[in-house]
Amino acid sequence: MLENLLSERKTIFVESCLAQAFFVFVTGGTEACLLAVMAYDRYVAISFPLLYGQVMNTQLCVGLVCVSWGLAFVDALINILPAVNLDFCEDKTIPHFSCELSSLFPLSCSATSTNFTLLLCSSVLHFFGTLVMIVSSYTRIVSTIMKVSSTMGRSKAFSTCSSHLTTVILFYCSGFISYLLPTSGSPLEMIFSLQYSMITPMLNPLIYSLKNKEVKAAVRRMLRKYFYPLM
Repeated sequence: MLENLLSERKTIFVESCLAQAFFVFVTGGTEACLLAVMAYDRYVAISFPLLYGQVMNTQLCVGLVCVSWGLAFVDALINILPAVNLDFCEDKTIPHFSCELSSLFPLSCSATSTNFTLLLCSSVLHFFGTLVMIVSSYTRIVSTIMKVSSTMGRSKAFSTCSSHLTTVILFYCSGFISYLLPTSGSPLEMIFSLQYSMITPMLNPLIYSLKNKEVKAAVRRMLRKYFYPLM
């Protein structure tokens, strides 16, 4: 990456590009699965708080993480292996900041209709499948919260889901716009890809840590120090 940033002519081998696309698939698919797992975790914590430790035990958590990585790995192989057999024309420019199959297929000299269909079907099944699980979990969470009589209890229950819900919205909205809309070469496509591939993962630690009282206090002190004296 440092070499490409410093050099005027940025080139990459087809094999390296496909390897990069593979890891993009694996990490993105794993994150989608883990977001679904975390939605189920919130459902168990809110709906069955007394049984949470028994249900979400270490063995189940390790199993869910392994399944998430495994599904993403299989999804990546399903898309990358057929792409290895494609012939790519020389001296072509990838209209993207990284090697993603949706940007790589138009540069192929071979027929890519089957590859495009496979990419669309696998992406829809993987991402819509995990989204359905997330929506199902939150539907049950809302149903449970609405049964709570006190306003403070409802507010506290909703606040436990706010960090996860923010991450889900950022990840899925930018991902769906990037992958499901037709490729037009617009700069907005790169912005949305940058959003779900880099910005959202970078924001995750901040989003989740803001639930921590010590982190909140540190942020307030920093804001007072840098902004209040200017007022």
